[in-house]
Amino acid sequence: MGDTTSILLGGHANMDFLDFFFYRGKLGLFWIVQIGALMSILVLLWVFRKENQKVEVKERTVVEDYFPTILLVGTIVLLILASFIPEEKKPSITNGLICVGLMVVGLVRETARSRGFETVKKTFKEIDYFTLLLLGGLFIVISGITEAGVVDAISELFVKVSGDNVFLMYTLLVWASVFFSAFIDNIPYVATMLPVTGGIANLMGTDPTVLYFGLLAGATLGGNLTPIGASANITGLGILKKEGYNVSAKDFMKISVPFTLAAVTSGYVLIWLIWR
Repeated sequence: MGDTTSILLGGHANMDFLDFFFYRGKLGLFWIVQIGALMSILVLLWVFRKENQKVEVKERTVVEDYFPTILLVGTIVLLILASFIPEEKKPSITNGLICVGLMVVGLVRETARSRGFETVKKTFKEIDYFTLLLLGGLFIVISGITEAGVVDAISELFVKVSGDNVFLMYTLLVWASVFFSAFIDNIPYVATMLPVTGGIANLMGTDPTVLYFGLLAGATLGGNLTPIGASANITGLGILKKEGYNVSAKDFMKISVPFTLAAVTSGYVLIWLIWR
């Protein structure tokens, strides 16, 4: 539940929270990502080796209300608990109900405190309706092309390209995911590719786990390659711009390319060694 793509995989493969730590008696994605992070840190230490000036904190934010923190922790705990409920026994909108439900709790409290509806208006203005409509439409399209047999056709094409070689297929999925996620949002990409990946594994007669994990590693870590590849990148650069620091794509990628390659390559190797 730490990332939307992980939630998508969890729902598709019926994985719970603990499966991301240890899955079928083997190390899960959590540890692989941590090792990738350590490798990336080494890269950053080298890139920023000359940046050794002291960091000064000019002002601290005074926390006046801990209720939002309680809501955040509650959201995390409830999402973790929900992951243990078998998919066939819980509504498909369970995660959404948890998040929206706690948002409503926060709005009701804030409305009662302020005795006005300004917070409600502000909250609904800040909702990203474009992304919600995009994802909603995407899931309809995915369901349609699955019923029409397009997903099966794409799966067959991938199998033909790989020559029925699992390692080649795994490699293709990882690095194609890195490439595509550098330019498009990884959420719709993963949502589209999960059924394709399952179809590929079915055609090849192999366990889909290594392919699922490769897809997620490539798509999630590959988004760090460009300024537009991940929401966090866009947000971070937006904050820098507000503070008067304009970061060009060239400057960003001087750091992001070695950073991303270190993370993806370590994950690529480890997933194959553990799950082949």
